[in-house]
Amino acid sequence: IRALLLCSCLGLLLRSGGGQPFLRLRPSPSDNLPVKDIVEHPDPEYDPKEQDLDERTLRKKLGSHFDPSFMAVAVPGPANASGTEAAVAAAAGRGRAALPAELRRLELGPPRGPRLRVGKKARRKVLQWLWAYTYCPVLYTWKDLGIRFWPRYIKEGNCFAEKSCSLPEGMFCKPVKSVTKTFLRWHCQGWSSQKYCTWIPVQYPLISECKCSC
Repeated sequence: IRALLLCSCLGLLLRSGGGQPFLRLRPSPSDNLPVKDIVEHPDPEYDPKEQDLDERTLRKKLGSHFDPSFMAVAVPGPANASGTEAAVAAAAGRGRAALPAELRRLELGPPRGPRLRVGKKARRKVLQWLWAYTYCPVLYTWKDLGIRFWPRYIKEGNCFAEKSCSLPEGMFCKPVKSVTKTFLRWHCQGWSSQKYCTWIPVQYPLISECKCSC
């Protein structure tokens, strides 16, 4: 975050041509998230039947992996406001919150030049604005995985990417961390009347943190 804030401050305080290149971050292991829609076999014969969807049995099979914060058996309500509204609200809230220690220690001004002297109130306002501007919240929406997953609905995270999060512009919010949730997946082997189907546990990765990066 320090490198990011230094880049942003330089964009504000230095004349054109005086800035340094942005630090290049390569998020891992979540650089390919969120997960793309899975292409399913269209034949309904590969779908679980009504007797295979007993909630009590499936809850017992999934056990402690069931996380109601990120999973839903029935159609859930909206996870949050629209992308733009949520990002604005989150940034505004973060601007009002206590500044992190790393940001409080940040010195305004060029790295090799004299320190920019400003009043405490003005300095705090600049740092709060900078913190809110570069903030990258995780925006959650519910996704229907289809009848071949249980629970069927997952609350999936995305990074807000409708505008640049840096000054000068050029950096965007990208995933840097992920968590995995265990779901049950209806899996069939064989063909026609010879096939055997059952529920198997699978891990589904979710974006858990976004940061401003190249």
